[in-house]
Amino acid sequence: MRPALNLNTFSIVAWDPRSGMFGVAASTKVPAVGVLVPYARSGVGAIATQARVNPLLGYDGLDLLQRDHSAGETLEILLNSDAEPEKRQVSIVDTRGCVAAHTGAKADSWCGHLMGEGHVVTGNLLVGPEVLDAMAEAFETAVEETLPERLVRALEAGQEAGGDCRGRQSAAIKVVQGQPYPYLDLRVDEHPDPVIELRRVYEVAKIELLPFVEALPTRKNPKGDFGEEIRGTLIPNGNHQANDGCPNQSPTSPDLSP
Repeated sequence: MRPALNLNTFSIVAWDPRSGMFGVAASTKVPAVGVLVPYARSGVGAIATQARVNPLLGYDGLDLLQRDHSAGETLEILLNSDAEPEKRQVSIVDTRGCVAAHTGAKADSWCGHLMGEGHVVTGNLLVGPEVLDAMAEAFETAVEETLPERLVRALEAGQEAGGDCRGRQSAAIKVVQGQPYPYLDLRVDEHPDPVIELRRVYEVAKIELLPFVEALPTRKNPKGDFGEEIRGTLIPNGNHQANDGCPNQSPTSPDLSP
């Protein structure tokens, strides 16, 4: 029998009442933390599931939140239906900004969680409680920033405080706002300094990705807002010919040279 995957992780789930955004950010000493830990659905809530990870808690939890269960009710239902709740860590935030969290008695030490207004920080196999303290402080003091920025700052603070006691390998951030598709979904799946790399990718995304995402078709605006300003960021050198934006290439005579 294969051993169960232990995601000894530090994470944050949060809701921003100003923008309506929900988000999750996480980092761990396992590849691809963004695959199994963060779950978020626009207008519904956000969940992180970790320790002896059970991804079904994320999927099922969002379904429960969508059926108008509160964060606390959702957590109770999830734990009552789970085979090994004592090995899990789960954190939840709902559309009211209410939060709930669980750290099982058999989660790897140091482990715990901190609940604040509209957010929860959670971790296991950390260097100590100072990781969560630093994350919460960084998130709470950056209240004037956007939710993605606050989430990245929380991860940076957690890593600076020591993070996962085994080391570092992957990091991720997922944010939703108003649509079925994510507003931001960035992953560093395997890197010697994943939080630093996530910051680098996020800074690029702010300039080259988010303006495009903000112009995408929405339920209220099916055509989107792809004006000339957005086209200018997508088509190099102002080349607006009908050749898919590839400069110096004829639309009828593709360059097939090696």
